Amino acid sequence: MFIPQDVLILALDGARMSLFRNVGTTSAPNLKLVFKTELRSPATSELGDDRPGRTFQSLGRGRAAYEGADLHKRSEAEFIDDMAQIFCSHMKQPKQQAIVIAPPQVLGQVREHLQPAIRSRLVGEIGKDYAGETALQLLELLNQLEV
Repeated sequence: MFIPQDVLILALDGARMSLFRNVGTTSAPNLKLVFKTELRSPATSELGDDRPGRTFQSLGRGRAAYEGADLHKRSEAEFIDDMAQIFCSHMKQPKQQAIVIAPPQVLGQVREHLQPAIRSRLVGEIGKDYAGETALQLLELLNQLEV
């Protein structure tokens, strides 16, 4: 894959984020880690108590339960939103280009935070989960892609 010089590479999933910069050349890329973080996955009891609710029938004594919220998915969604904001702050320079690598669902959530000015500077979007990879592993995986 073509990786321009000084391009930012965001690798993100629901629990990990790595941001790299190509400090090498286009022909010999060298990825340097700029920012990395992980979501600590607490136990459900630490996230809170969100028991399923009850609904009552309008006629009679019938009741039904409805499914409670998935607190882990909610915390992952908040993590993705926060990481998208951090990514946008790194894209402040008007000529800064980037590649975003994330699973398709996460990629869609990140797109919601990207302003048109930032979206126009994306060199590529890859719908894969490479968030846990090191710089060398990520470079190998990107070189294998036919984009």
